[in-house]
This record gives sequence, C-alpha cells and structure tokens, in this order.
Amino acid sequence: MGLVPHALAPHIPRDENEKGTLMSSESGSLEALLDENRRFAPPPGFRDKANFGDPAVYERASKDREAYWADWAAQLDWFEPWHTVLEWSPPYAKWFLGGKLNVSHNCLDRHVQAGHADRKALIWEGEPGDTRTFTYGELLEEVCRFSNALKGLGVGKGDRVTIYLPMIPEAVVAMLACTRIGAIHSVVFGGFSPESLSDRNNDAQAKVLITADGGWRRGGVVPLKENADEALKASPTIEHCVVVRRGGELSEQVGATLQEGRDHWYHDLIADASTECAPEQMDAEDTMFILYTSGTTGKPKGVVHTTGGYLTQVYATTNAVFDLHDDDVYWCTADVGWITGHSYIVYGPLANRAQVMMYEGAPDTPDRGRFWQLCEKYGVTVFYTAPTAIRAFAKWGDDWPAKSDLSKLRLLGTVGEPINPEAWMWYHKVIGGERCPIVDTWWQTETGAIMITPLPGITETKPGTATRPFPGIEAKIMNDAGEERSAGYLAITSPWPSMLRTVWGDDQRFRDTYWSKWKDTYFPGDGAKLDDDGYFWILGRVDDVLNVAGHRIGTMEVESALVDHPSVAEAAVVGKKHEIKGESIAAFVTLKEGYDGTDELLAELREHVGKKIGAIAKPELIVFSADLPKTRSGKIMRRLLRDIAEGRAVGDTTTLADPAVVKRLQEQHEAEEG
Repeated sequence: MGLVPHALAPHIPRDENEKGTLMSSESGSLEALLDENRRFAPPPGFRDKANFGDPAVYERASKDREAYWADWAAQLDWFEPWHTVLEWSPPYAKWFLGGKLNVSHNCLDRHVQAGHADRKALIWEGEPGDTRTFTYGELLEEVCRFSNALKGLGVGKGDRVTIYLPMIPEAVVAMLACTRIGAIHSVVFGGFSPESLSDRNNDAQAKVLITADGGWRRGGVVPLKENADEALKASPTIEHCVVVRRGGELSEQVGATLQEGRDHWYHDLIADASTECAPEQMDAEDTMFILYTSGTTGKPKGVVHTTGGYLTQVYATTNAVFDLHDDDVYWCTADVGWITGHSYIVYGPLANRAQVMMYEGAPDTPDRGRFWQLCEKYGVTVFYTAPTAIRAFAKWGDDWPAKSDLSKLRLLGTVGEPINPEAWMWYHKVIGGERCPIVDTWWQTETGAIMITPLPGITETKPGTATRPFPGIEAKIMNDAGEERSAGYLAITSPWPSMLRTVWGDDQRFRDTYWSKWKDTYFPGDGAKLDDDGYFWILGRVDDVLNVAGHRIGTMEVESALVDHPSVAEAAVVGKKHEIKGESIAAFVTLKEGYDGTDELLAELREHVGKKIGAIAKPELIVFSADLPKTRSGKIMRRLLRDIAEGRAVGDTTTLADPAVVKRLQEQHEAEEG
C-alpha cells in the first residue's frame, strides 16, 4: 500500500553531473533543486472504507488501458453502445466510437429513475447569506424547463451558447440544459471584461448569451448585464440574451434594462415551460463545450471537449480521487467559468450522484472565516480548493478556522498550480486536523480531467507532489530531444478520454501548441521532476522558468523556499533581465500578520532561499507587498509582475480582482530600486 518500492520505480537516465535530481541546463531541462521527504500514509480507517484501496488498480490499467476506460464508461447510461473504444491517429483521438449518450441524462435522469429524486443535488449559498437547495428531481425539472425555453429561442443541436453568470444555481442549470438539447456551451468567467466576452462570442459565433443582472463579490455588485450590453454591441451573431434576476437588494440596485426583442428574463421564459424534455442522443465524439483559455499570442484558445470521453474521465476521477460516498457533502470552491468548475462542480460530481455545495462569494466576506463557517454549517466532508487560497488562509492565521467545527472534513484537495510544501503542511494540520488525506491534483483545461494525483486510500503522499498518474494515464519526463529524464518537461505519452480534440476554428494552432515538440506526444507546457519513488513533482510553467547564469530554475521551487520561512504567507517569483546573468530573480512577498518587511528580514529571506536551494537561487530583488495581482479565480498574474520588475508599462489588468494592487506594487518597487 504506499509508495512504489524503489526497485520498481522507473529507471530514468540522469546526467553525469547530476546531484540528486539536478540536471544540466544544456540538456534543455529544468534543474530540480528542492527536496521534500516528509511522508503521510493513508489513515487505516480511511483506507479500509476507500473506493480504491488496492494498488493493483495501476497494474490492471496499464495492462489494458482501453479495457480499463471502457469499464468506467460502461457505468454510464448509453442509448447505443460503442463499437470501438479508441481510434488514435495522432494527434487526433476518438473515444467510444458509435456510442450515443446524453450528459444531462447521466447527471440527472438516471439518478431520478433509480429512485433518488429526493436526494440533494445542489446546496447553494449566496454571498449575502441567501440559500437555495435543489434535489435531483427538482434540478431535472428546472433543466427541462430551461431546455425547452432555449429551444423556443431557436437553439438546436450544435448551436453555441455563451454563459456569463455568477456562481448561482442557474449557471449549473444553463450548462446542463445546453447538454440536454445538444447545444455547445461556452462558459465565460463573470470577472471578464466586455471586450473579452465579445471576443469569445465572436470566435464561437454564439447564438444566445445567458447572463444575470449582476452578482455579489466582496459586498460589491458585479454589473454583468451592463458588461453584457457593452459586449453585445460587438457580438453580431448573438440573437437573444437571457437575463437571470439575481434578486433582492442587488436587482433593485442594478435596475437592469432589457432591450425589446433581444433580451428576455429567465423567470419569464421558464414560467410556462414544460418540465419534460427528452434528452438529445449525442454521439460520443459530438462537441460538448468550448472553454477559452489564455494563449501566448494574446488571442484566447477555444479548447474543444467532446461528450463520451470527457464524461467518462470526469466521472471516473471524481469517484476515485475524491472517494465519494453517499453521506458526503462535497465542495469545490472554483468558479464554473473555469475547467475545474465544469469538471468538479458540475459534471463529475453530478454524474456520481454527489451532494454538491456551491457558494457565490469571496472567502473573506463578511469576514475571513466564511469558508470554515460554511463547512461547519453544511457538514462539508470533501473540500477542494486552490493553493493560492490556502496560502491566503494561512496568512490570515489559525484563529479563523479554529472558530468553526471542521471535524466532519475527511478529505482535502488542491488544484490549479503546484502547492508549496509548507502551505500543504498548514492545510494538513490546521484544516485537516492531521487526519485528512490530501489529493494534490495536476491537470489542465486541455486535459479536461485530473491526470496526476494521489488515490487517497492507496497513495503515501509527500507535501508538494501530485504523486503518480491516475490509472490509465501515461506520463513521462523528457528533454528537448524527447529522451526520458528525471527532470525536464512533463509529457503525456498516450491518448486519454477527456483530452481536447482541437482548438475551435484553428486546428493548426492545436497542432503547433500541443503536438509539435515531440512526435505523437502531448506537451502540457510544464516542467517537472521525478523522484526515486516514481513521484512526479510539477515545477510550474516552462514559460515561468528562470535562466540565471545558465541555470534553469523553476519559479515554484524558489517560491516554495520563500514560503517555507515562518514569516512568509505567499510569494511570487519572476525573472528580471540582468546584464551578466541573463536573468536575476525578483520576488514579490506577502508576509503573515505580525511581521514587518525590514531590511533584516529581507536579508534573512535571501539567506533562507540560499540555504534551501543554493546561492544561485537567491532573489536579487525582494518587494514586500500586502497583496499580489490575482485574477478572481485566485491565479497570480506573473506577467504583470515581470512588467513591474523590469519597469515596463503593465499589460491588461481587466481580469484582476483588484487592479489597484498593481499601482501599489509599482510604487513599492520604485521605492526598493531607489
């Protein structure tokens, strides 16, 4: 049960000058410098009840990957069976050819038909404290009503529908309604600007936009309809705009106006709609949704996911990674505007008949204990959040979670970026009470579902590593030449069910971005290392790699070393041009409460990094900041930090939660440089 024995771990060639997992920069690989050896076995009580407690699942999956995935797919309802599990013509994969199914049916109807109509499906709370709950039977009826309303607006199979909503139940209803009638949804995060929204409308040639009059965020109103109106001035393909009334004080404050003929209130459309709507029979390879993700060219990439393979893998990973049982209350804190919300708020959990907690607002409104109060109030047992959030919680101090009863939590998860070991340890001790396994998951918008992760009833974890590929996933670490190494670039070497099929309207970009580095191998764009136990350590995006005096150093390792210091809550590291070294390291550091950014602490932090990693990794510049520039999903915008570090005009800040952070950082940086 536990770690792969060393004798069974992969034998990966190492460079002659390698120390531990250190690699020569000449090989085009990252140098992996930070070691972590604390280990945590699954608690016996957890392991005994886990959905997966037998390590033989890895061997079974590797012996016959197609049969393994077919077994998972067979647990779903199919209108027609598939005749071929996989057709692979690199870089194009087709899964479950000939099979027909419907996502909405698998998330709702089959549970209702099995006698679970009264089981809670969605447990929702708004930021002001208003609550709503939907059973599976009630959610099915609401989805059918809105499916019929969309049909009434002329939406049919293959039409694109943009969803631009806050974290309210109607967002889930809209997504499921689209899948029910075969429409392709494009969910746009509610924090995006009107220009970003119109860009996505136009790229997808969307027919209908679904939005709300507004949403709550940190006590303020996000004016979604106002933004939508601006976007629609430059969205010629949109024929109808459906508007959800958020209700209460917000709706009174916003006072949204509707354009006659184009705009429709959601509640009016569904008022007389039938609660019956037969699900469209979709081919396994029919497009299910488009989700736009940032691209290096500035033009967003419309990642395309299809129906059968995507649903199979999100169903499988939700079941195995989160170890869901009938009495669990599951909460993923992401937004449905991101892939995590698609896969692990909506489709994976509902396909597993989970009781899904959903929250509209920020974790610090009305105070910094809000998440923990919600965990206690709703008896949350499985909690999945981002390392950025965990570092913020740690910065705010142990007292906030201590005010709430977190004893029902039994499994914790992380998603979105590599987690620093010390943030992992804080999560383990303070939130998990040292009793909850932590599943540190690596995956992407493009992969659709979790790819590398512990299985909580099997895997012995170490802080900071995503451990092993999920059964049925094949991953390696390679250098530029495609040779297997212990540190370098992460590579996915065989197709997987939930993989992206193309970039919407730009197949060449799909090939160039993901499949041009090596032959028939997917390049995720992340650096990684492999330890002696066969565990994968994700080192961050290769475009976030620092090249300091010929040494290629992952930003995550320097950030982890900084966060390891007791004074540091969060750190973001970027490269800064240097005449001699090529690049020097600039660190933006947020301190825990009670610490001051003195010259003495600055020197101490530089020495601490030197001790943890090596002198080459010492930051040349450290800027203390109360906040870092983050999107509303919690991702640090390192691009803006690079602009600040090099004294350039900063780029677009429209997606930031607080654009004023950038101005404050610029002023602090100028003071430091001065």
